[in-house]
Amino acid sequence: MSKRCELTGVGPLNGNTVSHANNHSRRRWLPNLRKKRIFLPDENRWVTLRVTANVLKTLTKKGMASVKKMRARVERSQG
Repeated sequence: MSKRCELTGVGPLNGNTVSHANNHSRRRWLPNLRKKRIFLPDENRWVTLRVTANVLKTLTKKGMASVKKMRARVERSQG
């Protein structure tokens, strides 16, 4: 299973870990993914999604209308 948000498409980033002695070694920053069941009232069903913690905050603030917009945007970019 990929480490990618199902709503926004956010995935791992990469870069360097820099020590105090300025030694560089490669590393990855993984997204803060959470598995969450979300109820879609217009479809009258529960959906289980793997989303980032940042998306959960957005859903709390903006509501379920933002879910469909995010899903459509990701499907356009992947399709």
